[in-house]
Amino acid sequence: MDPEAARNARESLDLAFHMSNILETGLDRHTLSILIALCERGFNPEALAAVVKELRKESPTSPAPPPSSR
Repeated sequence: MDPEAARNARESLDLAFHMSNILETGLDRHTLSILIALCERGFNPEALAAVVKELRKESPTSPAPPPSSR
């Protein structure tokens, strides 16, 4: 990828990530970049959104932090 294309891609991802944060999607930058790449390859964005929602339902809650040793 040429430097100009890389810069444009990075700026686009930064903008999408900023919008994602404003909308409180909870998507991290890496996940968002994967979803954007899939859309660019022709995947249906609505289907991807449905998959993300379903995966969030099925994922276990984050584990409790280990007890501190005092």
